[in-house]
Amino acid sequence: MQSKLPHIGTTIFSQMSKLSVEQNAVNLGQGFPGFSIDMHLGKLVEKYIRKGHNQYAPMQGVSELRQIISQKIEKSYGHRYDFNEEITITAGGTQAIYTAITALVHEGDEVILFSPAYDCYSPAVELNGGSCVWVELYYPEYKINWEQLQKKINHRTKMIIINTPHNPSGTCLTREDMLQLEKIVVGSDICVLSDEVYEHLVFDQGRHESVTRFPALAAQSMVVYSFGKTFHNTGWKMGYICGPAQWMNEFRKVHQFNVFSCNTPVQYALAEYMEDESKYTGLANFYQEKRDFFLDGISDSRFNFSPTQGTYFQLLSYDGMYKEKDTDLAIRFTKDYKIASIPCSAFYPDHLDQHVLRFCFAKDEETLSRAARILSGI
Repeated sequence: MQSKLPHIGTTIFSQMSKLSVEQNAVNLGQGFPGFSIDMHLGKLVEKYIRKGHNQYAPMQGVSELRQIISQKIEKSYGHRYDFNEEITITAGGTQAIYTAITALVHEGDEVILFSPAYDCYSPAVELNGGSCVWVELYYPEYKINWEQLQKKINHRTKMIIINTPHNPSGTCLTREDMLQLEKIVVGSDICVLSDEVYEHLVFDQGRHESVTRFPALAAQSMVVYSFGKTFHNTGWKMGYICGPAQWMNEFRKVHQFNVFSCNTPVQYALAEYMEDESKYTGLANFYQEKRDFFLDGISDSRFNFSPTQGTYFQLLSYDGMYKEKDTDLAIRFTKDYKIASIPCSAFYPDHLDQHVLRFCFAKDEETLSRAARILSGI
């Protein structure tokens, strides 16, 4: 059998998680919260199960949830999406990304991506006959070179995929970055696919610069969000996507044959839960405390780092400590020191190794304390 993705095997996340379990290691590799959800949300799901909301939801998502999302985005970023035509509930952010690429990218199209990049982008492009055009970002700032990007655009460019706050680096695009992007795409047929699943995890009084803050840019963007990242329930696989009606119409054509609809009682529960804005507006402080707790714990370690600007990931550089490849070191740390991480070369298509490991601090204090003690003792 001829593989459609011959160069892709098991993801580094699965590999490191498996190794972490085998070695009984502290797992700061895979990015998922290590604490419970708000049980009020759990009780709301139970409430709607008992009320009988257990059959298929509307293909685009239940109206109540789409309406409150529209209100949330308008209040947060000043842009109002029509909840009927421009918002669709999805089975997580990854499904939204895959479906958007499938709906809009044709055979021979080019898609510009920035590496290091989350691993679901390029396979979706390739499976739909597109070509990935890479712009590399470098430790420690991971800043976009907009002149370099401009040179890579041609008549085949169909899409630019951005991610802010950025996984794995934790950097956030600035207002100036968005204005540069706006200049490049306005007046073209290019779609911006903006992965903003960590929108509420921006630290040190920073502001999330969503594409929806910029009207001309929003008019050419599909924007992906995640309930799982926001409400600590990644296993529920719930998210949503917003965008102009003409592109959302194409998205829904694919979505209806992909998952058709998403978990019905969870949608009703989320709609009621989000009536209380504090459930998501306080997340930055919550996670910043965890970041600072973790960094305080490793302040006397030999690693180099700058506090992450967003997400729940912290990069640590071991440059000057070891000369090993980051993949080899991540495995050795898991086996010898019982601490699991993700090597950042895994996020580059050419496996660029800058001697950087990614650690997830979305864990309870006991776990972070154990991890900090280990890292400080290396």
